[in-house]
Amino acid sequence: MAAKLKKGDKVVVLAGKDKGKQGEIAAVMPKDNKAVVDGVNVAIRHTRQSQTSQGGRVSKAMPIDLSNLALMDKNGKATRVGFRMEDGTKVRFAKTTGDVI
Repeated sequence: MAAKLKKGDKVVVLAGKDKGKQGEIAAVMPKDNKAVVDGVNVAIRHTRQSQTSQGGRVSKAMPIDLSNLALMDKNGKATRVGFRMEDGTKVRFAKTTGDVI
């Protein structure tokens, strides 16, 4: 089955502590049904100092469930994703505007 959300897509968070925030997908984990979005669901991780890196508190974006994300259309609104055939190839399109993504 084709993926509705892919790496590099601009998305908006629909539910959770970061509801309403926008960001770009950095990684998708289809097996876990999760995605990592830049600046969303950020947690603080403590790292030990080593010869190569400075130790301390590091902010890290944690995975968020795909059901809590929606693609943003060209108007900046949340939209659902549909699929259709164009010239023999399967393409994704925004349900609100009908534009190919």
